[in-house]
This record gives sequence, C-alpha cells and structure tokens, in this order.
Amino acid sequence: MAAVSLRLPDSVYAFAKELSQQDKVSLNQFIATAVAEKVSAIAKESYLNERANRASKEKFLEAMSNVPDIEPNKDDKL
Repeated sequence: MAAVSLRLPDSVYAFAKELSQQDKVSLNQFIATAVAEKVSAIAKESYLNERANRASKEKFLEAMSNVPDIEPNKDDKL
C-alpha cells in the first residue's frame, strides 16, 4: 500500500472529516473510498466509450432481427 501526502482546502478537509465521522470510518478510509469511486467511474466511462466505438448499426439490427416478435409477459409490461 502506498502512502500519499495530500493537501486539501480547509473547507474540503472539514467536510470530509465530518462525513467520515458520520459514516463511522477513518478519514483515511473515507478518502481512499472516494478515490476508488472516482477511479472506478473513470474506468467505467473509458470501457463504455470503447464499447460504443466498436458498435455498429448493422450489428444492432442483426441482433434485433433475432428477437422473437411476441407479446411480453404481463409482468414485464408497464
């Protein structure tokens, strides 16, 4: 595990400290979780962009042509 020195504005530090106390976790754990959530969001966005770039209307229409033309179950309707 790496140690990181971090400078935060006083207002951000105070709010993060308050939130970590409300969550009953250390400030260190709170910040680590926040960074992990941000990293995950960016990674997910990159993954979705990669998938979108590989998409094609032709492949979509081909896949949709395999869907049976039947009424959905009553529980599946809005």
